[in-house]
Amino acid sequence: MKNMELIFVPAPATGHFVSAVEFSKRLIHRDDRIRITILHMKWFPNASVDAYIESLAASQPDGIQVIDLPQLDVPVDPTKSIESFFPAIVESYTPPVRDIISMKSSSDETRVAGLVLDFFCSSMIDIGTDFDLPSYIFFPSNASLLSLMLYIPDRHSLKSSEFETSDPDHLIPGFVNPVPTCVLPSPLFSTDGGYTAFLKAAERFKDAKGIIVNTFEPIEPYALNYLSNGHNPPVYPVGPVIDFNGLSYSNSDDKVMKWLDGQPQSSVVFLCFGSMGSFKAPQVKEIALALERRGFRFLWSLRVPPPHNDASEMLPEGFLQRVQGRGIICDWAPQLQVLAHKAIGGFISHCGWNSIIESLWFGVPIATWPMYAEQQLNAFMMAKEFGLAVEMRLDYKQDSDELVIADEIEKAVGKLMDGESEVRKKVKEMAETVRKCIMEGGSSFNSIGRLIQDMVGNS
Repeated sequence: MKNMELIFVPAPATGHFVSAVEFSKRLIHRDDRIRITILHMKWFPNASVDAYIESLAASQPDGIQVIDLPQLDVPVDPTKSIESFFPAIVESYTPPVRDIISMKSSSDETRVAGLVLDFFCSSMIDIGTDFDLPSYIFFPSNASLLSLMLYIPDRHSLKSSEFETSDPDHLIPGFVNPVPTCVLPSPLFSTDGGYTAFLKAAERFKDAKGIIVNTFEPIEPYALNYLSNGHNPPVYPVGPVIDFNGLSYSNSDDKVMKWLDGQPQSSVVFLCFGSMGSFKAPQVKEIALALERRGFRFLWSLRVPPPHNDASEMLPEGFLQRVQGRGIICDWAPQLQVLAHKAIGGFISHCGWNSIIESLWFGVPIATWPMYAEQQLNAFMMAKEFGLAVEMRLDYKQDSDELVIADEIEKAVGKLMDGESEVRKKVKEMAETVRKCIMEGGSSFNSIGRLIQDMVGNS
Protein backbone atom coordinates (compact mmCIF):
# COMPACT_ATOMS: atom_id res chain seq x y z
CA MET A 1 0.00 0.00 0.00
CA LYS A 2 1.29 3.48 -0.85
CA ASN A 3 1.85 6.05 1.89
CA MET A 4 -1.25 7.72 3.26
CA GLU A 5 -1.38 11.41 4.09
CA LEU A 6 -3.36 13.13 6.81
CA ILE A 7 -3.96 16.87 6.66
CA PHE A 8 -4.16 18.54 10.08
CA VAL A 9 -5.84 21.92 10.54
CA PRO A 10 -5.21 23.08 14.13
CA ALA A 11 -6.70 26.26 15.59
CA PRO A 12 -4.32 29.26 15.68
CA ALA A 13 -3.64 28.97 19.42
CA THR A 14 -0.47 27.65 21.04
CA GLY A 15 -1.97 24.79 23.06
CA HIS A 16 -4.09 23.57 20.14
CA PHE A 17 -1.23 23.75 17.63
CA VAL A 18 1.40 22.06 19.82
CA SER A 19 -0.97 19.24 20.83
CA ALA A 20 -1.81 18.57 17.17
CA VAL A 21 1.86 18.36 16.20
CA GLU A 22 2.81 16.14 19.14
CA PHE A 23 -0.05 13.78 18.30
CA SER A 24 1.16 13.76 14.67
CA LYS A 25 4.55 12.55 15.87
CA ARG A 26 2.91 9.72 17.75
CA LEU A 27 0.99 8.58 14.67
CA ILE A 28 4.13 8.54 12.53
CA HIS A 29 6.04 6.66 15.20
CA ARG A 30 3.35 3.97 15.18
CA ASP A 31 3.05 3.56 11.40
CA ASP A 32 5.76 4.59 8.95
CA ARG A 33 3.28 4.64 6.08
CA ILE A 34 1.70 7.81 7.48
CA ARG A 35 2.66 11.25 6.21
CA ILE A 36 1.26 14.39 7.79
CA THR A 37 0.79 17.94 6.53
CA ILE A 38 -0.06 20.59 9.13
CA LEU A 39 -1.65 23.81 7.93
CA HIS A 40 -0.65 26.78 10.05
CA MET A 41 -3.19 29.61 10.14
CA LYS A 42 -1.16 32.78 10.70
CA TRP A 43 -4.04 34.87 11.96
CA PHE A 44 -1.98 37.00 14.35
CA PRO A 45 1.70 37.11 15.36
CA ASN A 46 2.32 34.29 17.84
CA ALA A 47 5.91 34.15 19.03
CA SER A 48 5.48 30.89 20.95
CA VAL A 49 4.03 29.03 17.95
CA ASP A 50 6.71 30.49 15.66
CA ALA A 51 9.45 29.35 18.06
CA TYR A 52 7.88 25.90 18.29
CA ILE A 53 7.74 25.59 14.48
CA GLU A 54 11.40 26.64 14.25
CA SER A 55 12.39 23.97 16.77
CA LEU A 56 10.31 21.44 14.84
CA ALA A 57 12.08 22.34 11.60
CA ALA A 58 15.46 22.04 13.33
CA SER A 59 14.65 18.52 14.54
CA GLN A 60 13.48 17.56 11.03
CA PRO A 61 10.96 14.85 11.96
CA ASP A 62 10.42 12.46 9.07
CA GLY A 63 6.94 12.55 7.65
CA ILE A 64 5.75 15.94 8.97
CA GLN A 65 5.41 19.05 6.82
CA VAL A 66 4.18 22.40 8.11
CA ILE A 67 2.68 24.77 5.55
CA ASP A 68 2.22 28.41 6.54
CA LEU A 69 -1.07 29.70 5.20
CA PRO A 70 -1.16 33.34 4.09
CA GLN A 71 -1.67 35.87 6.88
CA LEU A 72 -5.21 37.15 6.52
CA ASP A 73 -6.68 40.32 7.95
CA VAL A 74 -9.70 39.21 9.97
CA PRO A 75 -11.35 42.22 11.64
CA VAL A 76 -11.21 42.01 15.44
CA ASP A 77 -13.50 43.79 17.88
CA PRO A 78 -11.56 44.09 21.16
CA THR A 79 -14.81 44.29 23.12
CA LYS A 80 -15.77 40.76 22.09
CA SER A 81 -14.54 37.37 23.28
CA ILE A 82 -11.82 35.66 21.26
CA GLU A 83 -14.15 32.68 20.73
CA SER A 84 -16.55 34.93 18.83
CA PHE A 85 -13.86 35.51 16.15
CA PHE A 86 -13.15 31.86 15.39
CA PRO A 87 -16.00 31.30 12.89
CA ALA A 88 -14.81 34.30 10.86
CA ILE A 89 -11.20 33.13 11.02
CA VAL A 90 -12.10 29.61 9.87
CA GLU A 91 -14.30 30.98 7.08
CA SER A 92 -11.49 33.25 5.88
CA TYR A 93 -9.04 30.37 5.74
CA THR A 94 -11.41 27.95 4.03
CA PRO A 95 -10.36 28.91 0.44
CA PRO A 96 -6.57 28.42 0.94
CA VAL A 97 -7.19 25.21 2.88
CA ARG A 98 -9.43 23.96 0.08
CA ASP A 99 -6.75 24.81 -2.52
CA ILE A 100 -4.08 22.81 -0.68
CA ILE A 101 -6.36 19.82 -0.18
CA SER A 102 -7.28 19.92 -3.87
CA MET A 103 -3.59 19.91 -4.82
CA LYS A 104 -2.76 17.11 -2.36
CA SER A 105 -5.72 14.99 -3.47
CA SER A 106 -4.55 15.05 -7.09
CA SER A 107 -0.99 13.94 -6.24
CA ASP A 108 0.19 10.47 -7.22
CA GLU A 109 2.86 10.31 -4.49
CA THR A 110 0.56 9.69 -1.54
CA ARG A 111 -3.12 9.12 -0.98
CA VAL A 112 -4.90 11.59 1.29
CA ALA A 113 -6.68 9.46 3.89
CA GLY A 114 -8.50 12.23 5.71
CA LEU A 115 -8.57 15.57 7.47
CA VAL A 116 -7.88 16.06 11.17
CA LEU A 117 -9.60 19.27 12.22
CA ASP A 118 -9.42 21.22 15.45
CA PHE A 119 -12.87 21.29 17.03
CA PHE A 120 -13.14 25.03 16.30
CA CYS A 121 -12.53 24.18 12.61
CA SER A 122 -15.36 21.64 12.41
CA SER A 123 -17.10 23.61 9.64
CA MET A 124 -14.25 22.51 7.35
CA ILE A 125 -15.81 19.05 7.37
CA ASP A 126 -17.57 20.36 4.26
CA ILE A 127 -14.22 20.56 2.47
CA GLY A 128 -13.59 16.91 3.26
CA THR A 129 -17.02 16.00 2.00
CA ASP A 130 -16.41 17.83 -1.28
CA PHE A 131 -13.27 15.72 -1.86
CA ASP A 132 -14.83 12.51 -0.55
CA LEU A 133 -12.46 12.53 2.44
CA PRO A 134 -13.38 11.58 6.00
CA SER A 135 -12.85 14.25 8.66
CA TYR A 136 -11.76 13.59 12.23
CA ILE A 137 -12.13 16.09 15.04
CA PHE A 138 -9.02 16.62 17.15
CA PHE A 139 -10.10 17.65 20.66
CA PRO A 140 -7.00 18.79 22.60
CA SER A 141 -8.90 18.90 25.90
CA ASN A 142 -10.72 16.23 27.91
CA ALA A 143 -13.72 13.95 27.45
CA SER A 144 -15.77 15.81 30.04
CA LEU A 145 -15.52 19.06 28.08
CA LEU A 146 -16.43 17.08 24.96
CA SER A 147 -19.51 15.82 26.82
CA LEU A 148 -20.43 19.44 27.56
CA MET A 149 -19.95 20.38 23.89
CA LEU A 150 -22.33 17.61 22.83
CA TYR A 151 -24.81 18.77 25.47
CA ILE A 152 -24.95 22.31 24.04
CA PRO A 153 -26.93 21.45 20.85
CA ASP A 154 -29.31 19.23 22.87
CA ARG A 155 -29.97 22.05 25.33
CA HIS A 156 -30.30 24.57 22.49
CA SER A 157 -33.07 22.51 20.91
CA LEU A 158 -35.05 23.00 24.13
CA LYS A 159 -33.88 26.48 25.09
CA SER A 160 -32.52 28.40 22.11
CA SER A 161 -30.52 31.03 23.99
CA GLU A 162 -27.25 31.52 25.81
CA PHE A 163 -26.67 30.08 29.27
CA GLU A 164 -27.57 32.38 32.15
CA THR A 165 -25.78 32.78 35.48
CA SER A 166 -29.08 32.13 37.25
CA ASP A 167 -29.46 28.68 35.66
CA PRO A 168 -29.66 25.76 38.11
CA ASP A 169 -26.99 23.05 38.12
CA HIS A 170 -26.85 21.10 34.86
CA LEU A 171 -27.32 17.33 34.59
CA ILE A 172 -24.86 16.78 31.76
CA PRO A 173 -24.40 13.25 30.41
CA GLY A 174 -20.80 12.22 30.99
CA PHE A 175 -20.57 13.86 34.42
CA VAL A 176 -21.11 11.96 37.66
CA ASN A 177 -22.21 15.08 39.56
CA PRO A 178 -24.53 17.94 38.63
CA VAL A 179 -22.41 20.68 37.06
CA PRO A 180 -22.72 24.12 38.69
CA THR A 181 -23.45 26.91 36.24
CA CYS A 182 -20.62 28.97 37.74
CA VAL A 183 -17.94 26.57 36.39
CA LEU A 184 -19.11 26.59 32.77
CA PRO A 185 -16.87 28.37 30.22
CA SER A 186 -17.57 32.10 30.02
CA PRO A 187 -18.31 32.13 26.24
CA LEU A 188 -21.46 30.05 26.87
CA PHE A 189 -22.98 33.09 28.57
CA SER A 190 -21.82 35.47 25.86
CA THR A 191 -24.23 37.35 23.58
CA ASP A 192 -21.35 38.62 21.40
CA GLY A 193 -21.04 35.44 19.35
CA GLY A 194 -19.06 33.24 21.75
CA TYR A 195 -22.03 31.01 22.55
CA THR A 196 -22.94 30.75 18.87
CA ALA A 197 -19.36 29.75 18.01
CA PHE A 198 -19.45 26.88 20.51
CA LEU A 199 -22.91 25.81 19.34
CA LYS A 200 -22.05 25.76 15.64
CA ALA A 201 -18.77 23.91 16.26
CA ALA A 202 -20.51 21.27 18.37
CA GLU A 203 -23.36 20.79 15.88
CA ARG A 204 -20.87 19.50 13.31
CA PHE A 205 -19.30 16.85 15.54
CA LYS A 206 -21.94 14.33 14.47
CA ASP A 207 -20.67 14.62 10.87
CA ALA A 208 -17.12 13.57 11.78
CA LYS A 209 -15.73 10.09 11.12
CA GLY A 210 -14.29 10.09 14.64
CA ILE A 211 -13.28 12.32 17.53
CA ILE A 212 -9.70 12.16 18.87
CA VAL A 213 -9.45 13.28 22.51
CA ASN A 214 -6.36 14.12 24.55
CA THR A 215 -7.43 12.07 27.54
CA PHE A 216 -7.01 8.54 28.89
CA GLU A 217 -9.48 5.95 30.12
CA PRO A 218 -8.38 5.64 33.78
CA ILE A 219 -9.08 9.30 34.55
CA GLU A 220 -12.41 9.67 32.69
CA PRO A 221 -14.09 6.24 32.52
CA TYR A 222 -17.57 7.68 33.13
CA ALA A 223 -17.38 10.32 30.39
CA LEU A 224 -15.75 7.95 27.91
CA ASN A 225 -18.37 5.30 28.59
CA TYR A 226 -21.08 7.84 27.78
CA LEU A 227 -19.29 9.00 24.63
CA SER A 228 -18.94 5.40 23.43
CA ASN A 229 -22.62 4.59 23.78
CA GLY A 230 -23.18 4.51 20.02
CA HIS A 231 -24.97 7.84 19.64
CA ASN A 232 -21.80 9.72 18.63
CA PRO A 233 -18.97 9.18 16.16
CA PRO A 234 -16.29 6.83 17.54
CA VAL A 235 -14.18 8.48 20.23
CA TYR A 236 -10.45 7.73 20.45
CA PRO A 237 -8.81 8.64 23.78
CA VAL A 238 -5.13 9.01 22.84
CA GLY A 239 -3.62 10.94 25.76
CA PRO A 240 -1.75 12.13 27.46
CA VAL A 241 -0.28 14.05 24.51
CA ILE A 242 2.60 16.03 26.02
CA ASP A 243 5.37 18.06 24.40
CA PHE A 244 8.32 16.36 26.09
CA ASN A 245 10.71 18.71 24.29
CA GLY A 246 9.95 20.97 27.26
CA LEU A 247 12.26 18.74 29.29
CA SER A 248 15.31 19.78 27.28
CA TYR A 249 17.72 21.99 29.20
CA SER A 250 18.23 25.63 28.26
CA ASN A 251 20.80 28.06 29.63
CA SER A 252 18.00 30.56 30.19
CA ASP A 253 16.56 28.14 32.77
CA ASP A 254 19.76 28.15 34.88
CA LYS A 255 18.53 30.39 37.68
CA VAL A 256 15.32 28.47 38.34
CA MET A 257 16.67 24.96 37.92
CA LYS A 258 19.86 25.55 39.90
CA TRP A 259 17.80 26.94 42.77
CA LEU A 260 15.55 23.86 42.69
CA ASP A 261 18.61 21.60 42.69
CA GLY A 262 19.45 22.93 46.13
CA GLN A 263 16.04 22.27 47.71
CA PRO A 264 14.91 19.15 49.62
CA GLN A 265 12.65 16.60 47.93
CA SER A 266 8.95 17.56 47.65
CA SER A 267 9.53 20.76 49.63
CA VAL A 268 8.65 23.44 47.06
CA VAL A 269 5.21 24.70 46.08
CA PHE A 270 5.11 25.86 42.44
CA LEU A 271 2.73 28.68 41.46
CA CYS A 272 2.08 29.16 37.74
CA PHE A 273 -1.06 30.44 36.02
CA GLY A 274 -0.48 29.95 32.31
CA SER A 275 0.74 32.20 29.52
CA MET A 276 -2.15 34.64 29.97
CA GLY A 277 -2.65 34.35 33.72
CA SER A 278 -1.90 37.50 35.68
CA PHE A 279 -3.21 39.29 38.77
CA LYS A 280 -3.68 42.86 39.88
CA ALA A 281 -1.48 44.18 42.69
CA PRO A 282 -3.97 43.59 45.58
CA GLN A 283 -4.19 39.88 44.71
CA VAL A 284 -0.42 39.58 44.32
CA LYS A 285 -0.04 41.00 47.82
CA GLU A 286 -2.46 38.41 49.26
CA ILE A 287 -0.51 35.56 47.63
CA ALA A 288 2.76 36.97 48.94
CA LEU A 289 1.34 37.32 52.45
CA ALA A 290 0.14 33.70 52.42
CA LEU A 291 3.49 32.37 51.20
CA GLU A 292 5.40 34.39 53.77
CA ARG A 293 3.23 33.28 56.67
CA ARG A 294 2.91 29.60 55.67
CA GLY A 295 6.64 29.10 55.55
CA PHE A 296 6.95 26.63 52.65
CA ARG A 297 9.61 27.02 50.00
CA PHE A 298 8.10 28.34 46.78
CA LEU A 299 8.74 29.00 43.10
CA TRP A 300 6.35 31.63 41.75
CA SER A 301 5.98 32.39 38.05
CA LEU A 302 4.59 35.92 38.31
CA ARG A 303 3.45 37.67 35.16
CA VAL A 304 3.40 41.43 35.48
CA PRO A 305 0.45 43.16 33.76
CA PRO A 306 0.53 46.81 32.62
CA PRO A 307 1.02 49.45 33.94
CA HIS A 308 3.61 47.73 36.17
CA ASN A 309 7.13 47.19 34.87
CA ASP A 310 8.56 45.06 37.65
CA ALA A 311 7.16 42.43 40.01
CA SER A 312 8.62 44.25 42.99
CA GLU A 313 6.16 47.09 42.36
CA MET A 314 3.28 44.72 43.17
CA LEU A 315 4.75 42.91 46.17
CA PRO A 316 4.56 43.96 49.82
CA GLU A 317 7.44 46.19 50.88
CA GLY A 318 10.38 44.13 52.04
CA PHE A 319 8.85 40.81 50.96
CA LEU A 320 11.76 39.73 48.75
CA GLN A 321 14.25 40.35 51.56
CA ARG A 322 12.20 38.45 54.14
CA VAL A 323 11.81 35.32 51.98
CA GLN A 324 15.31 35.40 50.51
CA GLY A 325 16.64 31.88 50.13
CA ARG A 326 13.23 30.29 50.81
CA GLY A 327 11.49 31.37 47.62
CA ILE A 328 12.16 32.57 44.11
CA ILE A 329 10.05 34.71 41.78
CA CYS A 330 10.47 34.65 38.00
CA ASP A 331 8.42 35.99 35.10
CA TRP A 332 8.60 32.64 33.29
CA ALA A 333 9.46 29.10 34.37
CA PRO A 334 10.11 25.99 32.23
CA GLN A 335 6.96 24.29 33.52
CA LEU A 336 7.63 20.74 32.35
CA GLN A 337 11.16 20.79 33.72
CA VAL A 338 9.92 22.22 37.01
CA LEU A 339 7.16 19.63 37.46
CA ALA A 340 9.68 16.87 36.74
CA HIS A 341 12.03 18.09 39.46
CA LYS A 342 12.22 16.11 42.70
CA ALA A 343 12.02 19.29 44.81
CA ILE A 344 8.45 20.11 43.67
CA GLY A 345 5.81 19.01 46.17
CA GLY A 346 2.71 20.81 44.91
CA PHE A 347 1.38 22.97 42.09
CA ILE A 348 -1.03 25.91 42.43
CA SER A 349 -2.39 25.96 38.91
CA HIS A 350 -4.85 27.69 36.60
CA CYS A 351 -5.99 24.18 35.60
CA GLY A 352 -5.35 24.36 31.89
CA TRP A 353 -5.68 20.82 30.58
CA ASN A 354 -2.07 20.61 29.41
CA SER A 355 -0.90 21.66 32.88
CA ILE A 356 -3.16 19.07 34.49
CA ILE A 357 -1.90 16.15 32.42
CA GLU A 358 1.70 17.26 32.92
CA SER A 359 1.22 17.37 36.70
CA LEU A 360 -0.42 13.93 36.69
CA TRP A 361 2.41 12.52 34.58
CA PHE A 362 4.94 13.60 37.21
CA GLY A 363 2.70 12.83 40.20
CA VAL A 364 2.49 16.42 41.45
CA PRO A 365 -0.80 17.32 43.23
CA ILE A 366 -2.66 20.49 42.22
CA ALA A 367 -4.52 23.18 44.10
CA THR A 368 -7.17 24.71 41.83
CA TRP A 369 -7.09 28.39 40.87
CA PRO A 370 -8.75 28.62 37.43
CA MET A 371 -8.53 31.84 35.42
CA TYR A 372 -10.23 31.70 32.00
CA ALA A 373 -11.51 29.51 29.12
CA GLU A 374 -12.60 26.02 30.31
CA GLN A 375 -10.35 26.06 33.38
CA GLN A 376 -13.21 26.40 35.89
CA LEU A 377 -14.75 23.21 34.50
CA ASN A 378 -11.37 21.47 34.67
CA ALA A 379 -10.99 22.54 38.30
CA PHE A 380 -14.45 21.17 39.11
CA MET A 381 -13.60 17.86 37.44
CA MET A 382 -10.26 17.48 39.22
CA ALA A 383 -11.61 18.35 42.67
CA LYS A 384 -15.18 17.01 42.56
CA GLU A 385 -15.38 14.37 39.82
CA PHE A 386 -11.97 12.74 40.23
CA GLY A 387 -10.77 13.72 43.73
CA LEU A 388 -7.32 14.44 42.27
CA ALA A 389 -6.89 18.06 43.37
CA VAL A 390 -7.10 20.28 46.44
CA GLU A 391 -10.02 22.65 46.00
CA MET A 392 -9.04 26.26 46.53
CA ARG A 393 -11.33 27.98 44.04
CA LEU A 394 -13.47 26.44 41.30
CA ASP A 395 -15.23 29.50 39.90
CA TYR A 396 -12.58 32.26 40.03
CA LYS A 397 -12.55 34.45 36.90
CA GLN A 398 -9.49 36.45 35.91
CA ASP A 399 -11.52 39.49 34.83
CA SER A 400 -13.41 39.74 38.14
CA ASP A 401 -12.49 42.03 41.04
CA GLU A 402 -12.90 39.18 43.51
CA LEU A 403 -10.03 38.85 45.98
CA VAL A 404 -8.81 35.49 47.25
CA ILE A 405 -7.52 36.41 50.68
CA ALA A 406 -4.29 35.19 52.24
CA ASP A 407 -6.03 32.98 54.83
CA GLU A 408 -7.72 30.99 52.08
CA ILE A 409 -4.51 30.60 50.10
CA GLU A 410 -2.60 29.60 53.23
CA LYS A 411 -5.12 26.89 54.04
CA ALA A 412 -4.99 25.46 50.51
CA VAL A 413 -1.17 25.46 50.47
CA GLY A 414 -1.16 23.54 53.75
CA LYS A 415 -3.46 20.85 52.33
CA LEU A 416 -1.51 20.73 49.07
CA MET A 417 1.83 20.18 50.78
CA ASP A 418 0.56 17.61 53.29
CA GLY A 419 2.76 14.61 52.59
CA GLU A 420 0.14 12.18 53.93
CA SER A 421 -2.94 13.56 52.18
CA GLU A 422 -5.35 11.33 50.27
CA VAL A 423 -5.09 13.60 47.22
CA ARG A 424 -1.30 13.18 47.11
CA LYS A 425 -1.66 9.41 47.37
CA LYS A 426 -4.24 9.28 44.55
CA VAL A 427 -2.14 11.50 42.29
CA LYS A 428 0.94 9.30 42.79
CA GLU A 429 -1.13 6.24 41.89
CA MET A 430 -2.57 8.00 38.84
CA ALA A 431 0.95 8.92 37.66
CA GLU A 432 1.84 5.22 37.41
CA THR A 433 -1.41 4.50 35.58
CA VAL A 434 -0.99 7.40 33.14
CA ARG A 435 2.41 6.20 31.99
CA LYS A 436 1.07 2.71 31.31
CA CYS A 437 -1.65 4.14 29.03
CA ILE A 438 0.76 5.05 26.25
CA MET A 439 2.96 1.98 26.59
CA GLU A 440 2.41 -1.02 24.33
CA GLY A 441 -0.83 -2.69 25.40
CA GLY A 442 -2.04 0.40 27.27
CA SER A 443 -5.48 1.86 26.69
CA SER A 444 -4.31 4.91 24.69
CA PHE A 445 -1.79 2.82 22.74
CA ASN A 446 -4.60 0.47 21.71
CA SER A 447 -6.93 3.38 20.93
CA ILE A 448 -4.38 4.87 18.53
CA GLY A 449 -4.07 1.45 16.90
CA ARG A 450 -7.83 1.36 16.30
CA LEU A 451 -7.72 4.88 14.88
CA ILE A 452 -4.94 3.98 12.44
CA GLN A 453 -6.84 0.88 11.33
CA ASP A 454 -9.87 3.04 10.66
CA MET A 455 -7.76 5.50 8.68
CA VAL A 456 -6.04 2.74 6.73
CA GLY A 457 -9.48 1.51 5.72
CA ASN A 458 -10.12 4.90 4.11
CA SER A 459 -7.00 4.80 1.97
